[in-house]
This record gives sequence, C-alpha cells and structure tokens, in this order.
Amino acid sequence: MWAYESVFYQIYPLGFCGAPFENDGQLNPRILKVLDWVPHIVETGANAVYFSPLLESDTHGYNARDYRKLDVRLGTNEDFAKVCKKLHENGIRVVLDGVFNHAGRGFFAFQDVLKNREASAYKDWFHLDFNGNSPYNDGLWYEGWEGNYDLVKLNLHHPAVVEYLLESVRMWVEWWQIDGLRLDVAYCLDLEFIRRLRSFCDGLKADFFLVGEVLHGDYNRLLGDSMLHSVTNYECYKGLWSSMNSRNMFEIVHSLNRQFGPEGWTLYKGKHLLSFVDNHDVTRAASILTNRAHLPLLYALSFGMPGIPCVYYGSEWGEEGQKSQGDPALRPCPPIPITNELTEWIGRLARVKKSSEALNYGGFRSLVLTNLQCIFERKSEHERVLVAINIDDKPFTAHFDAGCGQAEDLLSGRIHDFGGGSELAAYSAAYWKMER
Repeated sequence: MWAYESVFYQIYPLGFCGAPFENDGQLNPRILKVLDWVPHIVETGANAVYFSPLLESDTHGYNARDYRKLDVRLGTNEDFAKVCKKLHENGIRVVLDGVFNHAGRGFFAFQDVLKNREASAYKDWFHLDFNGNSPYNDGLWYEGWEGNYDLVKLNLHHPAVVEYLLESVRMWVEWWQIDGLRLDVAYCLDLEFIRRLRSFCDGLKADFFLVGEVLHGDYNRLLGDSMLHSVTNYECYKGLWSSMNSRNMFEIVHSLNRQFGPEGWTLYKGKHLLSFVDNHDVTRAASILTNRAHLPLLYALSFGMPGIPCVYYGSEWGEEGQKSQGDPALRPCPPIPITNELTEWIGRLARVKKSSEALNYGGFRSLVLTNLQCIFERKSEHERVLVAINIDDKPFTAHFDAGCGQAEDLLSGRIHDFGGGSELAAYSAAYWKMER
C-alpha cells in the first residue's frame, strides 16, 4: 500500500484559501491557490495531500449541502480537477475528507424534510420524530451529531443514503482521480457501512486508501482487511508533546511499546496508524510546546516512530495557533509558503522516512530510556535503524550494546562510531542505519 511509504500534508481548504465562514453563494476559484503551493509541498517531502472538507457546505465544511459539488467559495469541480492533476503530475496522491456520519441543515434531502415533513421522500434518510422539536424550532426532532444540531445525523442503515454516498465517492474518483478518503468521526460510523465502503472502494481503484478519525478506544475495532487501512493515532499525539513538556520520555515510549512493541500482547504491531503533531482541531505544536527548541525533535520522533506522518499546513515553519482562540486561529490563510530551518528539517526527515524500509515497515523495540533521552530500534527484514532523541539542553552519552561497531546517520550523512558510547548533542536527533 502506497500510503505506508508516504508522508502526508494536510490542508484545511476553506481556511487555507481565505474563504468566508458563512457560505455567501459567491463563486470564487480560491482552490487554485494550491497550484502555487505545489513546489513547497514537494519541498516538505510530502507525497500525499489530505484535504479537509471542500464540498458545498453551510459553513465549515463538515455540514455538507451537496456531496457532488465543490464548495462555491472554493470554485468549481473543474477548478479542483486542475489542482488534482497538478498534484498527481508531481507524484502527490490526493485524499479527501469523507463526512458520512452527518450532513448540514442545508443538505438538499434535509431541506425537503423541513418543507414536506411526513410526505418527504427523504424522511428515512435521518433519525426523525415528527412529534418533537429541535433547537431551531423546526416542529420536528432530529438527531444531531453529539448534540450539535447544525450537523444532521444520516441514517446509514437506509439503502438510499448508502447508495447516494457511495455513488458520490465514485464521482470523486472519476472527476478528480482521488487516491483515498479520511473518514470523519469514523468511531461513530456503522461498522457494516465501513465494510461496504471498503469493498466498494477496493473495486473502484487499486490501493485506494481509507483512514478513519478515531480519538480513543481500541483502534483494532476499525482496522482490518475488510475495514480501514489506518486510523489517527491520538494516543501518541498526546504523548509526543506531553513527554517533552513534562520532561518525561517514559510517557511516549510507554505508548509506543504498548502499541507496537515486541511483546505478544502488543495492540497494533504491523499496523500503520496516521501520526501527527497537530491538525485542524488541536493547538499547534509551536504553541503547545513549552520549549520551542523541542519542535524539531517532536517531528524527528513523529517521523521515526511506527506510522504514517502527517504535517499540517503552516506547522512546517512553526505557525502558532491556540485551540482556546477558536477554530479560525487553527485554520489561517497564509499568503505565501515559508521556508526556514524547520521546513528544511522536516523535508529531510520526510525523504529519509520514505526511502527507509525499517522506518516504513520495521518493528519497535526500546533500547535506552531516561527522562530526557530515548533510543529505539526500527528493524525490518533488510534494514535496522536506531532512532535517538535527546531533549536535554546538555549532551548525553549512552552506553548500550548497539549490535555493531558503526552506523550511518541518515539525517546528517555522517558515520557514527559506537566504540566507547554514543554521544548525543544537546537538543538533537539521529537516525542511525546499522551495519547488518
């Protein structure tokens, strides 16, 4: 599967393109802005772009009005086809957000229900009670997603709803040649719907990738040959920044060992979870870290651990944003891409990760662990790489049996000699490719 050897770049289109929050109905080809950013995306080392919602919606994209039309604030279906063509020409896959749990109040089927009530041909598309009422005083009750009544829950047990959604996916593949989907709130979706979607997508396009948004619980519930290829690794997202802020690397290594370690009970050994240091829903990494010197190390750890790394637009140069300031603070409109030392560092990490069998497919084994340092092994059939991180402001010398005399640091290109111990400079990371 191509995704297991990839680095993702996430764009939240409505914010990235500077679209107004409310759908003003004014056609504007803002999505073409992505064309100018393709060289920058290539520079970051990403070879897949995940677009947050970009279909016609009421406001933020997750409240869809029409699953078969690009949001008018972003342009036309033809405009997005140009973007996808340019990305594909540059070796970059395209993954869209599939929001299948709920639609917006402006969704055509729900509007028909509000107008025609019991006589609506779409009344079974939702979970309704015509004897109740909603916070919008509709004269009927409907189920909203987690109490959010701007998000109308779809009835995924109704054949016509499933047919509409699957046919929409078919159109996206035909129009835009997309390569996968990220399923919004996948933990809420009916499992039989996920199986149906997987089977349908397998028949549409070879190696079509499905990743689900999962915040908690057992990820295996949604992973498998007939289910999703991947889910979001929120457990390690928290562990990554928290370990650095608390100066306690035991936290993240405990999670990695629990998920991928050599023990027989390991939860997700051999699985490829989507790893990230921030996204459109959480405080930016540059804002949540208490020591900004840890920012490059945060990415080195994220790219070195098992999983598929994903970089959120702007964070590659250290963009800040606090969740407490609301979603707009997390979804800005940068006029131009910025390249700095962090951007170049992430590009280096990405190139190394994509070309390393061990980093793409290797297991996980902790070798050295202190409060401020960790060294772990990623070993595959043909390659062995040690990931070493020092978050301290002082050098550290590790004494351990590396199993060989020398190694190449894939990040610096320098030869590392293990004789007499391994010194890590202050605030440093290394990916040591070992002699076999």
